[in-house]
Amino acid sequence: MTILQVSSNPYVAVLGPPEGASSRLNLAQAFNSVGTMLAPLIGGALILTSGLRTASSVKLPYLVFSGILFLLAVVVWLFKLPVLSAIERSGDQATGKALTLTSALHVGHLMLGAGATFLYCGAEVSIGSFLISFLTQPQFGALTQQNAAHYVSLYWTGTMIGRFGGAAVLSRIAPNKALASCSIVASILVWVTIASTGHVAMWAIILVGLFNSIMFPTIFGLAIDGLGPLTSRGSGILIMAILGSALVPVIQGVLADHIGIHHAFILPAFCYLYVAFYGLRGYRHRDV
Repeated sequence: MTILQVSSNPYVAVLGPPEGASSRLNLAQAFNSVGTMLAPLIGGALILTSGLRTASSVKLPYLVFSGILFLLAVVVWLFKLPVLSAIERSGDQATGKALTLTSALHVGHLMLGAGATFLYCGAEVSIGSFLISFLTQPQFGALTQQNAAHYVSLYWTGTMIGRFGGAAVLSRIAPNKALASCSIVASILVWVTIASTGHVAMWAIILVGLFNSIMFPTIFGLAIDGLGPLTSRGSGILIMAILGSALVPVIQGVLADHIGIHHAFILPAFCYLYVAFYGLRGYRHRDV
């Protein structure tokens, strides 16, 4: 799946005018979010409706999903898509840059974008991972785990809705300004959560999902802009930066153990401030 994203995201970015790259990436990621929302429901319906939670109950769903992926591979194979390496070679002739990972590591706006990707993905997943524990606390909702799970779904649904909206909006306004605005609002909402209790804290943290929506695809579009022959290398670096989804929640967990789950949200609040910096200044082209 990682290799697939490294290959597909640059396609979305280069198949059209450069100024529309962020809009196209948001539309593509919006359909990813549809899948994220529907797949657990479909999987749950296929696996759990019989009441048998055994290894054999996943055989049919997994075979169905494998078949769908195989058909998708056949469809992509039959399409006459441009070869990305040819696009990169044309850029290589124009810029004279070598097609090496080391060269990509010296592109300033790409590496700052990798940092933004790392922290954004970490903040997004940290909030989603801690929501159930947070919403079951007496001072924030006192919900059962089952009811809290529905609000977690709202958090991710907000991301899906925002990406469809972002695909339209980003064709009219500068992507970096949209990124900075959304990340600042997201950070403010997290600070509101930290400073409040009850329904205010609950809805503030859930609304963060809506403003998360455009961040990953917009960071990606800004970070690979103008890379030319280094587009594939840059894409690989950005996809590797999704590692933040695994590491930042662990750090937030350590904070929660020491200062409480409520105040541990200070970590994603600061992560969003870095993303805001990237949208305001970090996206500008520079070498390091």
